[in-house]
This record gives sequence, structure tokens and C-alpha cells, in this order.
Amino acid sequence: MGNPEQILLETASPSTRRERGFTLLEVLVALAILSVAVVAVIQGFAQDLRLLKLSGDHQRAMQLADQKVREVLVPEAQREHGAAAGFRWERVIRLVEAPELALPGSPPRWRVFEIAVRVTWDEHRQVELATLRTVPAVTTPVLGTRAPPGQNPIPRGGGTQ
Repeated sequence: MGNPEQILLETASPSTRRERGFTLLEVLVALAILSVAVVAVIQGFAQDLRLLKLSGDHQRAMQLADQKVREVLVPEAQREHGAAAGFRWERVIRLVEAPELALPGSPPRWRVFEIAVRVTWDEHRQVELATLRTVPAVTTPVLGTRAPPGQNPIPRGGGTQ
């Protein structure tokens, strides 16, 4: 007589013998499925890294645009441009007509300026930030701004009369 395990294998049906392990075809199919899943995961990570870089660039561009808007203390109509840290920026300041701020027949008390900053990078990426700034039309040195040309808001003589 032989080994009891060998006798069991010889007397078992073919379907029972097949259930003891995986066939080569089953292993190959499992490896193919696993390969597709690994490739999909790697592509997902790569896409996440690209989006993370784009998000960081966008945040830095917005910070630069905000900085360029805040640099304007006393607005005057002008156009400026420059570059910083891989970004190109352009600042446009223009006077905006605001008829509702002036009484008919009187000089305007206020001037409204639009300050727009556009930051570009990577050929086709850009952000734009715009704001309005209202300043007095006639100002004094006490307020830290200046009077219109030809007008001196400080009386001459300096003393009391």
C-alpha cells in the first residue's frame, strides 16, 4: 500500500484535485488585474502632483497680485510691468468717472481709481485682481497725500493774526 495522501489523490475526482491550488491561467489573470490597478494608482498620484503644483503656482500668483495692489499708496493713472519669481505682472491704474460723487456745478470732492493687476506664468496661465480706491480730490499733507497742482492747502505766514 502507498501513502494515504497519494491514495486520496488517486481516488478523488478531477474537480477535487483542481481545488488544491491556482492554475497558471488564474495567476496570469490576477497579475494582469493587479498591473492595471498599480498603473491607475501611479497615474492618479502623478495627476495629484500636477494639480498640487498648479495650486501652489496659483496661490503665489494671487499673493503677488495682492502685493502689487497694496503697493499703491497714492494712485495716479499709469501702467507698470515687471517680473518676480518666475511670474510676469502688469499693473494698470486708471481714473474712473464717478458722476454721482460730485454735485452739479461743483468740483468733485473724490476721485476713484481702478487698480488692476494681471499676473501670468507658464505661457497660458494667469490671474487678475482688480479693486477700486477712492481718494479725496483736494488733500492736505496732514492726510499724507498731496494737493492738486497749483493749490497750496497750507496758509502762508504760519502764525495767528
